[in-house]
Amino acid sequence: MNIPDVSKLQVRDDNENKNENKPGASQASSIEKIQQLLKAKDDTSRFVGLALLKSVLDNSPELQDEKEVIVSLWNSISPKFLDRLLRTGAQSGSDPKDSKDMLDLAVAVIHTFAVLLPEEAKQDTKLIGRIPRLANAVLHSSKETTRVIIETLLNLVTVPGGAEAFVNLDVDDWTPLIEIAPEHSHILTVFIWTWERGTASLEDDQSREVVRAKIDRAIQAFVSSFIGTDATSLLEFISHVLRNLDERLIPRNPKWIGSVAKLMRNLSTNRPNAASRSAYTNCACALLLVYPESTPQLLFLDETDSSKPFSYLFINLILADLRATLPSLLEKLNDPDYPRTSQRLTSALDILTAFIGQLIAWMEELGDPTSSTSSTQSWLRMPPELVLKLSQSIAETLSVTMEYLRDRWDASVAGAQGLHPEARAGNAHTEFGSHKTLSWDTKDESAATDAFILSAIRAVALWVRDDDGDVLRKEAAGLMDMFMELYQSSSSQPDGLDYRLPILAALEGALRTERGIEAFSSYNGWGILSGDLLGVLEKSSASTSLDAAELIRGSRLAFVLEIVAESEGRTPEDWMGVVTAVAAYDVPDAADAEALLEFQADALQLAATLLANASPGMRKRFVHSAGAIRGIAEQLKGRAEEDSVAAGTLEDVLSTLATP
Repeated sequence: MNIPDVSKLQVRDDNENKNENKPGASQASSIEKIQQLLKAKDDTSRFVGLALLKSVLDNSPELQDEKEVIVSLWNSISPKFLDRLLRTGAQSGSDPKDSKDMLDLAVAVIHTFAVLLPEEAKQDTKLIGRIPRLANAVLHSSKETTRVIIETLLNLVTVPGGAEAFVNLDVDDWTPLIEIAPEHSHILTVFIWTWERGTASLEDDQSREVVRAKIDRAIQAFVSSFIGTDATSLLEFISHVLRNLDERLIPRNPKWIGSVAKLMRNLSTNRPNAASRSAYTNCACALLLVYPESTPQLLFLDETDSSKPFSYLFINLILADLRATLPSLLEKLNDPDYPRTSQRLTSALDILTAFIGQLIAWMEELGDPTSSTSSTQSWLRMPPELVLKLSQSIAETLSVTMEYLRDRWDASVAGAQGLHPEARAGNAHTEFGSHKTLSWDTKDESAATDAFILSAIRAVALWVRDDDGDVLRKEAAGLMDMFMELYQSSSSQPDGLDYRLPILAALEGALRTERGIEAFSSYNGWGILSGDLLGVLEKSSASTSLDAAELIRGSRLAFVLEIVAESEGRTPEDWMGVVTAVAAYDVPDAADAEALLEFQADALQLAATLLANASPGMRKRFVHSAGAIRGIAEQLKGRAEEDSVAAGTLEDVLSTLATP
């Protein structure tokens, strides 16, 4: 096709002089002429029509709002002609200038209509059917046309039909875009919107498997494209995908995790800026959450012994970020950047929690004489002096974290440290609305709904539970009012964040101190936790298929309450309700699941401890309950395997109850 010079072309007709004082009539006549050109049989006329159409639309703002006219003009364009322009423009022909003009014009026209067409018209295959050609055209387009192609794709994948069309492309069709992604970060947004919105209609496992395999290959291709760059945008992209994509579409055991870990190592050790810190922190956290078995070794294991291994440097970066940011975070709760800051700090705390868990396991292996040398060094190679320094730094950071939790909770609901819920004033009614008179928090969410609070409690809990130092345990005891309220809110709002297991872990440490026991008593800890324990016990009697998480929580509840019971000495009479409830427990038939047996045994052990610590007179009044508990223990012991944990616990129960 010969490309005419359209730079000086104008739309004119015989009635132009008559209509020169009637802009509306002149414009209608121009549109009619353009449509005639677009519907012509020869490609030259069509090309001229497209060029004039682009010019008219660009220079007529009032026309852009006339949706019916826009739709009419779009219907006048041949989709096959557009494809031919895109295909010819994407080929190296004899005249590079002609090819460039064809491609530039076709892309510009499609982009214009992708913006101007009404939403329902964008669903038409005539528009979204151009997606494959547009994706391929970036290999041959100029920098400016590439930018327009990406903007067009961004517009098209916002509609369900466009996202689905992009998802259905082969990975080879995605490859041209993936290859230029390091220079055009908006391409990553195209894929995010596509994978999130274009997969909603997948109905069967086979189709999901196909898409999951394509996503896996695509991420591998992205990683290859970003090698040699700082990869900040790629790490944020991977983090977003792993956190937000349907879990059924997330790649399983992908080969690219090792390469991503290397990118994170390079970025974190080369003077990272704020964006880089956010990228490697969020990505490392996402990988740990989605791939908990393979990621820790990749992040924390050094291939060779080093005076300062990467795990030491990486965790120190995480700790330094937390210590530097937390002291001023409260005053930024309503800043526009708070959500991003909170996400980064939440990720940092989750990474710290994962590392603490690995560190505890490593130390336990070192203290286990039956453990082999290879297993104790299987993931962490760090000199003892660095382990000590890192432990001190972790303790300091968690102390700062607890200070923030105290301040945040006071600002949110209390107004003063330790102020009892009954002492808080009610709502103040002003011309600006109602609000709590003593609280100050984010305008969009409360402290209880902030994921950062949950991650902070998780990190604190794991450390104070397994570290024998009293300093942090006493600090954790100072958060008892917050623990109890969050525990209750988790029980009453099942769709919200669940703080219960982390709080129980924190209590296992805090209740080892006198201050913890006093605070637990002050905030009705026994009543709150024993009520939850008896609720789990009742459910386990009615169902043999109780959720495993509930059974685990029940066992931890029994353990925490036993710590309190043993520290109390004499059992208060109002605690004996637990003994009565356990004695009335109806053991379900054929319920021999290990988790259920362990929970039942733990509940019986708590009841036995309460009876053993009761006064002689109280034990006499509860003699029938003691007999019932003994009978339950004997019944369950017959179901437990001989050397199991549950069998050992039940033997202790029978031994305790046999003591006069």
